[in-house]
Amino acid sequence: MGSADPNPLVSSQKSSDSGVQAVLHPLVLLTISDYITRHTLRAQEGPIVGALIGQQNGREITIEHAFECATVEKDGDVLLNAEWFAQRLDQMKAIHNSPQLDLVGWYTVLPKSGPTPSILPIHSWILSEHNESSLLLAFHPEEAVQHSAGSKLPLTVYESNYEADEPKAEQGEDKEMRDGDPPLKLKFRELPYSVETGEAEMISMDFVARGAGNATVVEPREAKTATQSTTETDPKGKQPAKVPEARDTDHDFQEHVLSREDEEMIAALTAKANAIKMLQARVNLLSTYLERLPPSYLSPSNAANMAPDQHTTPSHTILRSIQALVSRLSLLVPSDTKAYELEMLSEANDVRLMELLNDVMQSVTEARDVGKKYGVVESAKSHNKKLLDNPGSLGQSFNFSGSGDLAI
Repeated sequence: MGSADPNPLVSSQKSSDSGVQAVLHPLVLLTISDYITRHTLRAQEGPIVGALIGQQNGREITIEHAFECATVEKDGDVLLNAEWFAQRLDQMKAIHNSPQLDLVGWYTVLPKSGPTPSILPIHSWILSEHNESSLLLAFHPEEAVQHSAGSKLPLTVYESNYEADEPKAEQGEDKEMRDGDPPLKLKFRELPYSVETGEAEMISMDFVARGAGNATVVEPREAKTATQSTTETDPKGKQPAKVPEARDTDHDFQEHVLSREDEEMIAALTAKANAIKMLQARVNLLSTYLERLPPSYLSPSNAANMAPDQHTTPSHTILRSIQALVSRLSLLVPSDTKAYELEMLSEANDVRLMELLNDVMQSVTEARDVGKKYGVVESAKSHNKKLLDNPGSLGQSFNFSGSGDLAI
């Protein structure tokens, strides 16, 4: 065949045959992305392997949390550290005990083509020691770097399935007839998944989205020590010209730290920009679809000169949906544009008038506070002046009792 050979570890059966549905939580995606980022930036050796814990309710498997795993190499195969893994799994079960979570699978980095033979030792060990129906979450880094609007998540969820690998009959050759069933081999079948977010996860996702606007590049420790060694070579401090540079750097760093309001504004603007990008991509897709329709569906002025093989196949369902969308656009545009503009201008003027009144009231309040402080200062000055002009009136002014007064 002209197409590439399929992956022998991927099952040819459809995912709908088993009826298993995976439910993925966003905290799992954050944990996996954080592990991959740290592993890449620190240039760590070894594969990226982690465990998935969740619940299994009938044919639905929830993947709620994840943690990274330690691996060991034995006879050329990469395996999990059994003692470390058992201890860490017990700790995670003790933490997430309401509701009780258990091991439902593991994750690693794989190409888009599917699982490779290098993961079979770990998967077989998990199947035999912990979970007979363990899932495999494959993360595809080559898809993560492609920033396209509306694209799917760069991952695939597989379930284990034992199938008979029957050889295909070749034409013109006789095959030996053997009794018994063919041997079963482990294969991976792709599962459909959905993303579900809880209330606690919404808080963490909002925190991550707002914190992304204040992300800064941290200088490595080696670079900091090298900078300090170059600026502090003389113990007697005979290099005063380099100290202001360090202060200026610290001052610039403090200026780039965003406040909470700035982070919220950046997060809101980023969300709106992503929505506009997705809307623009969908509008361009509809425009391209309409431009590539056959000439019989277009007016002579809108028909494009294209080869017959470049035309799209007309779909009356899609065309009716586009027509309904275009007919609803008139509802978004006001019938009386001038009256609408005057109303918007009036509301804008009211808002600006309220802002000016607020500024005036604040100025009046500040001027009143300044007048009060000025009055206190002037009264104190006049009182001190009276004391300096007439020192004998100190006791009278404050009604101090004399030696012959009776204490009543």
